Amino acid sequence: MGAWAFALRSRHPKLNCRLDSRRLITNTAARLQEIVVEEPSFWRLFPAKGEVFEEQVEVGPHVVTFETGKLARFASGAVVMGIKDTRVLTTVVGASRLEANMSFMPLQVDYREKQYAQGRIPNTFMRREGAPKERELLIGRVIDRSIRPLFPKGYYYESQVMANVLCVDGEQDPDVLAACGASAALMVSDIPWNGPVGVVRIGRVDGKFVVNPSMDELAVSDLNLVYACTVDKTIMMETQAREITNNDLKDALQLAHAEATKLIAPQIRLASKVQNQKRSFSVVTVDNEVLERIRAKAEVAIDTVMGNPSYGKFERGKALSNIQADVEVILKEEGEEKCLKALPLAFDQVRKEVVRKNIFEKGERVDGRRLDEVRDLHTEVELYTPLHGSSLFSRGNTQVLCTVTLGAPEDAQKLDYLVGPPKKRFMLHYSFPPYCINEVGRSTWLNRREVGHGNLAEKALVALLPNEEEFPYSVRVTSEVMASDGSSSMATVCGGSLALMDAGVPLRSHVAGVSVGLITAVDETTGKITDYRILTDILESSFDSLSMQKRNINKCINLSEHGMQGLEDHVGDMDFKIAGTRLGITAIQLDIKPSGIPLDILCEALEPARIAREQILDVMEQEIREPKTEQKANAPRKGNFSVQREMVGRLIGPHGSTVKNIERTTGVRLSISEDGRVCVIAKDQSSYDQAKDMVDSVIGKEVEIGNIYSGCVTQIRDFGAFVEIEGGHQGLLHISELSHQRVAQVTDAVMLGQKLSVMCIGRDTKGNIKLSLKATMPLSTAVKNRESSTMVPGVERTISTASPANAMSVAETEREVIKCKIVLEQSGRIPGKLEETEMVMQNQGEVEPLKLHGVKQQEGVEYREVPVRVAVSTPECNGDAKLESRSEDARLDSSKKSQVNIDGEYEATVHQIRVLGAVLKLHNGELGKLFFDEETTKLSFNSGDRLAVRCIKMDRAGKAVFSLLKVLST
Repeated sequence: MGAWAFALRSRHPKLNCRLDSRRLITNTAARLQEIVVEEPSFWRLFPAKGEVFEEQVEVGPHVVTFETGKLARFASGAVVMGIKDTRVLTTVVGASRLEANMSFMPLQVDYREKQYAQGRIPNTFMRREGAPKERELLIGRVIDRSIRPLFPKGYYYESQVMANVLCVDGEQDPDVLAACGASAALMVSDIPWNGPVGVVRIGRVDGKFVVNPSMDELAVSDLNLVYACTVDKTIMMETQAREITNNDLKDALQLAHAEATKLIAPQIRLASKVQNQKRSFSVVTVDNEVLERIRAKAEVAIDTVMGNPSYGKFERGKALSNIQADVEVILKEEGEEKCLKALPLAFDQVRKEVVRKNIFEKGERVDGRRLDEVRDLHTEVELYTPLHGSSLFSRGNTQVLCTVTLGAPEDAQKLDYLVGPPKKRFMLHYSFPPYCINEVGRSTWLNRREVGHGNLAEKALVALLPNEEEFPYSVRVTSEVMASDGSSSMATVCGGSLALMDAGVPLRSHVAGVSVGLITAVDETTGKITDYRILTDILESSFDSLSMQKRNINKCINLSEHGMQGLEDHVGDMDFKIAGTRLGITAIQLDIKPSGIPLDILCEALEPARIAREQILDVMEQEIREPKTEQKANAPRKGNFSVQREMVGRLIGPHGSTVKNIERTTGVRLSISEDGRVCVIAKDQSSYDQAKDMVDSVIGKEVEIGNIYSGCVTQIRDFGAFVEIEGGHQGLLHISELSHQRVAQVTDAVMLGQKLSVMCIGRDTKGNIKLSLKATMPLSTAVKNRESSTMVPGVERTISTASPANAMSVAETEREVIKCKIVLEQSGRIPGKLEETEMVMQNQGEVEPLKLHGVKQQEGVEYREVPVRVAVSTPECNGDAKLESRSEDARLDSSKKSQVNIDGEYEATVHQIRVLGAVLKLHNGELGKLFFDEETTKLSFNSGDRLAVRCIKMDRAGKAVFSLLKVLST
């Protein structure tokens, strides 16, 4: 009964009274009877059981559904929004009592993602969700900025919005549904609100815009735009892009506005079905008479201070504080209690009017700058040697210290979110300590403002990072705000870019950011903007709505001694943060104070932001233009090597004990893949060397190609032998690598348990070691066992060395055994048998007579002894060698210079027919070659045919190569 009565009291002001247990039933019944008689529509606040209202609309490729009345029936407003199988419940509750001295909108927004939504149990000790994650805080900020501007001016009742993800299908990000659901819940509630708004996401895949893209599409999209708007005005914008141009962004905004407005009509229809009347409320305003009295006493003095650019941040604040104190003394002397009570709000309003008037009428800003002028810039890099990267960036009085730390791939942040990637290797952490505004404060763990500003800078920089294959390090950037006088988040972008290049992170280019403001003049009757001014690089306030909720409002307003009043963000209507490169935009965040800004004004503000961004980039590039290539002494060292698969388990150890011991002792991070690839990232070279030695002591030293190792034959197979070398590695000694001579069986060369010295000649595709025994043997050993055989006929042959490592020029060795393939050919046209044999090179390339091993002579084939010359190529030529036969006649004439001239025409006789061409004999007895082609084949000629030919070139042996002109006779 108590809970029910509390619910009734919260739903109707006439029941808002304290009920004790003795008078509960009597008083509640009496008041209910009064309400039922006077207001029968009160019961519409409690829909009948099972009464559910639904709406749906098609946005982009998906159908978006709205549902109310089924869940959270006691909340002021509750709506379940869905796309396919993703559902988000959003509820709103508003206090019916206005707290005393409340002068701001205390709105609390909570967004939660619980693991049951994807069918998982939380992986925590308590097996339940803990504090809000960064993503939850960020989405809560998006919802807050989408709905806050539309609360009535002067409505300061405490309100709370809670969004809970019920289920996800992994295809859609539920953040857009939560933001749009907050609008729908406010529409069906009795809380005063000037909505609704539509919220959509726009991506771009392969150059085409996609509305509400899936997670797979978003992963390859170069644009992630979240956009909220009313029918004719923009409310909120959050963007991450890969250097999108201003024109392309304008097109995306136009599409987003058209699609988002489709979500407005269903919310209006849903609210009309519920028929929930908005509650009455008291507006906190300053009486016009009181405002005029305070204006008369303070306006001139405020104008003097705000129009003097020589005042600094704290000097201006102190002067305004003194003016307010003087006005307070005068009011006390005059006995104006009403004016004294409203003094803080009235003084703040007069100050805003003075600043806005100077901007509109005089074009003067608080610090004396032009409307499009950027404050003075100062940059430094490499402030502290022990850091991997560091920078100091100053813009005006705002100063930010940024640092970069490089780590191993395992240092990447693990993300336990419902949607999105499981980890991220680039992290930016923004910190706003109290001393940066000369204030005594308390540091908290996760501050919404710090998380939001850090995420904005992170999105701006991550688009320029190289891919993981090119740069495998995890990167952490920290931003410590040393002094804040506006746009510290955009200063973080600039400082972070400088620090990353100082650390040697290969950014494609610098990234800079600037904040653009807006001052508008509005027609009070129509609410339309009649005039406006765009301000570049605004002076921002350092407090947001959440920080003001944690303070007494009078204390906030009286913080003028800290310079917090009179700043352009506080008196203006917009904070439009834009970051990017010279090529385009990488991140945007839009915050506004009025109930919407026309989209054309926002598009106009993109151009001054681009101009200011390029001015900042010029100064940054003067400090450091490209990433440093010289590795710092304290910079991390990265190394890769491979171990055999059977050694992976030994390196890891039981439950990872071996790897953990190496990491704990040396301070390095080891990454081990299943195929044996090991990545070592150490803080310096000495740590890397120590870790490498510890790895070698566990698995043995790394086997390097070209080195000789001692080993023992452990297994013998038909195709070769397995040899275990020092360090426990095992490799294959193939039968072809046992000897320079042909080996019939493996056991003819090695035996089980035999000790060998073998050379590592490479690894196969699976990473297994390949060994060679013959690579360690002198080449001359094979000559002693050569067998005699019949001589080879004088034909042209092509040979290949057994191993490229053994191929060398004739000048490098006196005798060399070359295994080659020889084609035996009959003096006619019948090819002979293909065999392998050996030959021995002597000085000047002369080769001993070739002897065949076990080659049977064919009947009708004439074999005779012919000396040959060989030209062996170097290893760069892949070890191929050319063996040319020289007939006895040719050998005798070799010292004579050829009488054939290039391009000369001659008569020749077909001397022999070969496979690839014909041997021609000129009238002087000189021989030449005619190669066959598609038109001229060996079937076209016979021995003795007379031809007319032209010499086209000379080969290496000085022989003429001819082309056919015509056949003279056959």
